[in-house]
Amino acid sequence: MACILLDVDGVLHVSGEPIPGAADAVAELRDAGHQLRFVTNNSTRPRGRLAEELREMGFELDNAELQTTPGAAARELAGKRVLALVMPAIVPDLDDLELVGHDAEAVLIGGCDETLEPNQVFSYMNLGRAFSEIQMGASFYCLHKNKWWQTSRGPMLDGGAFVAGLEYATGVEATVLGKPSPSYFAAALDSLDAEPELTWLVTDDVEADVRGARLFGMRTALVRTGKFRPEALETAEAAPDIVVSSLASFPVLLEDDLRGGPAP
Repeated sequence: MACILLDVDGVLHVSGEPIPGAADAVAELRDAGHQLRFVTNNSTRPRGRLAEELREMGFELDNAELQTTPGAAARELAGKRVLALVMPAIVPDLDDLELVGHDAEAVLIGGCDETLEPNQVFSYMNLGRAFSEIQMGASFYCLHKNKWWQTSRGPMLDGGAFVAGLEYATGVEATVLGKPSPSYFAAALDSLDAEPELTWLVTDDVEADVRGARLFGMRTALVRTGKFRPEALETAEAAPDIVVSSLASFPVLLEDDLRGGPAP
């Protein structure tokens, strides 16, 4: 049996619309006895709501099976004074942090959503405050460095652009808490008591996720849904082990791999 990390946005759904066959594929993987962990850089809604939305789309999962970036931040920054530029909806998942507006020990940058909230969260005043705190010695963290994500309206700019701007202005590189950081993948594997070489990551992001997972020793499957772009695959620094049309095609290919090749 294999251990499988399933990306969420772009692999299971796009803007809340399930990708055809994805829910059945998850059920098929469960029925085959594989261990599953849902891993997401979504930093716009609390874990409980994300899990409930996935169940409403037809995916079977428990809240505990969903690993999120706010959860990673809560573990990493527990007890610290944190200036957090994040979507308001995830603040309840940061309960262990002391959220402040100045004199911070750490600055945390989150991601964007499809509402008007990013206009306020990433205002010039707020980014300027983050810049000043980092200049005064605050550690610099981000939930992820995603440049963009795929929505039903097309590609949308994500929080990684603001992280890059602050890195440029301060000369300080942010510590990434979500995918594709080794600490995020390590937490996912620890939850499954899995070894990297026996674990698959299924993702739509060849530039960040595939490269990070391969460096961590995992095997990778790239889906042609979500943010997949053929030109990104052609120029990627690290190639996935397999490319599939969607998650719906993955269970059969996984079984072929576990048997040592396709049936004659």
